[in-house]
Amino acid sequence: MRRIAVTGASGLIGSALVRSLTADGHEVVRLVRRAPRAADEVRWDPEGGDVDAVGLAGCHAVVNLAGAGVGNRRWTEAYKQRIRAGRVHGTAALARAVASLDEKDRPRVFVNGSAIGYYGETGDRAVDESAPAGRGFLPELCVEWEAAASPAQEAGVRTVFTRTGLVVSRRGGAWGRLFPLFQAGLGGRLGDGRQYWSFVALHDEVAAIRHLIDTDGLSGPFNLTAPNPLTNREITAAMGRVLHRPTLFAVPAPVLRTVLGEMAGDVLGSARVLPTRLLESGFRFAFPEIEGAIRAAL
Repeated sequence: MRRIAVTGASGLIGSALVRSLTADGHEVVRLVRRAPRAADEVRWDPEGGDVDAVGLAGCHAVVNLAGAGVGNRRWTEAYKQRIRAGRVHGTAALARAVASLDEKDRPRVFVNGSAIGYYGETGDRAVDESAPAGRGFLPELCVEWEAAASPAQEAGVRTVFTRTGLVVSRRGGAWGRLFPLFQAGLGGRLGDGRQYWSFVALHDEVAAIRHLIDTDGLSGPFNLTAPNPLTNREITAAMGRVLHRPTLFAVPAPVLRTVLGEMAGDVLGSARVLPTRLLESGFRFAFPEIEGAIRAAL
């Protein structure tokens, strides 16, 4: 049994990870923004950069999944600042807290969330972890987000960055909004549908995080995406097949830009991302194809 600290424990990925860890008998410490109400809670303030480091002592791993949802609302300047502050300041605070502990009490691994937004627009070009960062709000955010973990790295803590794709789940995220539309027969492609969507089943996302925690020697960035990214048009067709619904509706790109503003670039942009390092590390996906991932979500 291991003691593992998790931020974002109530979010889509965090809650699934906590369920998986506790089901196997591990002790999970949840970092919360309010006053702790139980022995398994530790106080932190990600925007303010404050963490109760003592609560992390003796943890085998710290998994940082906190941050305001990128797709939760329109990207106003204020909301973009909130997205950045929670991720960058929160990561820096956690990394400093980890580094401040005595070596014997220090976590062995720091798993920090990131995203395939790191690569920006890739078009039809497939990219893996060796590719440079793209340009724009999301790539720049991801670069800062990962760099904020440097105190933990400099303290000798094995540090991993999970560049996550679009998580296929009915519980939340982008797919959480898609499922009701498709089930109502209102689903369809977005824009011309030629943009690549790099997806990952929630089951595989959690399994990959646990693989990265448990496998000594793994550090740096890992793309958490299924090995077979597809275009939005292909995914739309797969949703229709699995749900037995028509997919006649389409949302033109100008409408998406009007409704979503700057965030429409992320929806209409193409990210063809491959999990090269994850596969090389020995990880095997339970749901490498989109139809299996959709059925798993159902």
